[in-house]
Amino acid sequence: MKVVKFGGSSLASAAQVQKVIDIIINDPKRKFVVVSAPGKRDKEDTKVTDHLIAFYEAKIKNQDLTGITATITARYSDIATAFNVDSKIMEDISKHLNKLSELPVEGNDFLKDTIVASGEDNNAKLIAGILQAKGINARYVNPKDFGIIVSSEPGNARILFKAYQKMKKWADTEEILIIPGFFGYTECGQVCTFSRGGSDITGSIVAAGVKAELYENFTDVDGIYAAHPGYIHKPEIIKELTYREMRELAYAGFTVFHDEALMPSYRAKIPVVIKNTNNPHCPGTKITTTRDALDNPVVGIASDEGFTMIYISKYLMNREIGFTRRILSILEDFGLSYEHMPSGIDDISIVLRANQLNKTLEEELLRTIAYEIDPDELRITHDLSMIMVVGEGMRQRVGCTAESTAALARKKINLEMINQGSSEVSIMFGIHKEQEKLAIRTLYYTFFD
Repeated sequence: MKVVKFGGSSLASAAQVQKVIDIIINDPKRKFVVVSAPGKRDKEDTKVTDHLIAFYEAKIKNQDLTGITATITARYSDIATAFNVDSKIMEDISKHLNKLSELPVEGNDFLKDTIVASGEDNNAKLIAGILQAKGINARYVNPKDFGIIVSSEPGNARILFKAYQKMKKWADTEEILIIPGFFGYTECGQVCTFSRGGSDITGSIVAAGVKAELYENFTDVDGIYAAHPGYIHKPEIIKELTYREMRELAYAGFTVFHDEALMPSYRAKIPVVIKNTNNPHCPGTKITTTRDALDNPVVGIASDEGFTMIYISKYLMNREIGFTRRILSILEDFGLSYEHMPSGIDDISIVLRANQLNKTLEEELLRTIAYEIDPDELRITHDLSMIMVVGEGMRQRVGCTAESTAALARKKINLEMINQGSSEVSIMFGIHKEQEKLAIRTLYYTFFD
């Protein structure tokens, strides 16, 4: 039994949907299908989700919604017409969209979630209708009926443990069940969406809930590349990697798979395969709990920009009990979270996401640190990128850090920060963002021929 998830690009048009239908019926084990909202048909197109966000923004401003509603309806209608879907399904979708315009704005904390989630919900109804039109035993299942019960956190829902018991009852289904991704229901019955990449999260949750043997995640690439294909010409596709390696790469900028989506599958020990809807015969990339092939110590090199680093130096800092706690307390008071905090005997660096700061907040933060910590030196560095070299094999290979730093030094890339955890699964380098592409290329060709 397999759970299969299709992203927005896989469902953007009638031609793409036909590929999805072929993939579903090609393997009778594919009993659970999680779908996203229709994505872009070409570079100039707009995702249905983006149309729904525009719908929400227009609604809270009390603007006319007729044009946006017609545009969204047309996206589903174009696909439905190509497959001669039962007209009742399009009537249901149209009625659903019209009801959204009647929702109250005041005191409705879940308004945006309800509007945006309709993209996936209506698409699941449509895909189920297409399969039924082809004589296939399939049906749409609402996440509430399926048992996807989540915490009451708009835009950032988390699955509740009790939900897995509810989902288990569906495991023996003979039908193909089409489930909308991206959202669940609170215990009070409110629609509540997951964070970014939410349909990936739903797929992983469903796989864990029904104890699937495999979770297949179909997207528009042949697998996970060892480095960004925009930086490297024809980078290698990673054949297999562990959950830990994938989480590190996803955190550091790999956008193929949302890192949070791994956790339900990881805890249930269900392998995940990333595959291409446009090339389904390609093996793709498999994510497992452990792997044996550790010939190459590095599986991938990732990068992410938009970081700021605060450097604090104070003589005999290590003798001041509670020094780090005081810094963390200041960050907490300002509502800031940090990403990394490498330190030495007399200094400490705090790396934050730059989007948390503005000029006024930054100045106040530095003043507070200067007053409460009384450092010998205090400075802030902007426009940093984090480069991460990832691989379980680095634990068995001596000299990976030396090879990495030597390669960067040859290209005269200055390191603002180096950080390596005791697990030795990843090495992180902080550099100025204008050197990011050069650093990725240099490190890639150091570990991949």
